[in-house]
Amino acid sequence: MYKVSEFSALTGLSKETLRYYAQVELLEPVFVDPANQYRYYDDGSYLLALLLAKLRGFGLTIQEMKTVMNDKSFDNLEKLLLKKKKNIESEIEELRSKVADIDEFIESGKERDK
Repeated sequence: MYKVSEFSALTGLSKETLRYYAQVELLEPVFVDPANQYRYYDDGSYLLALLLAKLRGFGLTIQEMKTVMNDKSFDNLEKLLLKKKKNIESEIEELRSKVADIDEFIESGKERDK
């Protein structure tokens, strides 16, 4: 079992993130000592924490991560990730379009200066 500080160092998730994940019932400690309220995590928690960190890195919202965690079979994970990928690709295309618009605007200003 790992104390919060140990678990934080092990997973790379801050203590604040761990508290928040427990508060929203995303990743709860496996044991809370009734005497001092210290929270403890185990190896199973470690694997879940790594998954959550990866999902967060992919840009999933807390609600989307909760959906994944509530589906113990992870059947919908691929579908959710493919949807997220499509959204990211759309955002990339929008940003490329904006970059092209900016370039065009800059060039039109240069033509007037001549």
